[in-house]
Amino acid sequence: MKLPPYYIFPTISADKISLRQILKEDVEHLIEISFYDGIQATTLKQATEMLDKINKDYLNGNTVHWGIADNITNRIIGTCGYYRGFENRSGELGCVLLPQYQGKGFMTSAMSLAIAFGFKHMRLKRVAAVTTNQNLKAVKLLERLSFIKVAELEGDLIEYEVRQEDLESDQ
Repeated sequence: MKLPPYYIFPTISADKISLRQILKEDVEHLIEISFYDGIQATTLKQATEMLDKINKDYLNGNTVHWGIADNITNRIIGTCGYYRGFENRSGELGCVLLPQYQGKGFMTSAMSLAIAFGFKHMRLKRVAAVTTNQNLKAVKLLERLSFIKVAELEGDLIEYEVRQEDLESDQ
């Protein structure tokens, strides 16, 4: 299985967005959506430290964390990536988008690109995502991307998954 780190950090593009590496100069625009281990950054220093931890996780082969760049401005408007390792050819996909870009199709495009990359280049068999019952926008997004609910977890969390064979049977 081909897993990170890659010789060249993978960049993937679609019509409206590209998934690319987050650079230090991008961080100041992402403070409000910078998280690591469920903790949100409140300062530029914290967000930069979180990016450093994420980059270390990438170098250790446990994550691929992209910035979602608007193709018109190249500005990072959100993040999308695989977290928590890749045991059993499975990856957990997470994402967050700045509020002013929500509801415009950016996340659907980003998640689609990340899922396709996971199945094709990382040879994953399963992509998982975790959200809460209250996050109706995330639930609708996951269902639109062919995810199915597979487990109710602690703290009102629900786990969804999509398998490569499920997507192939939809075509």
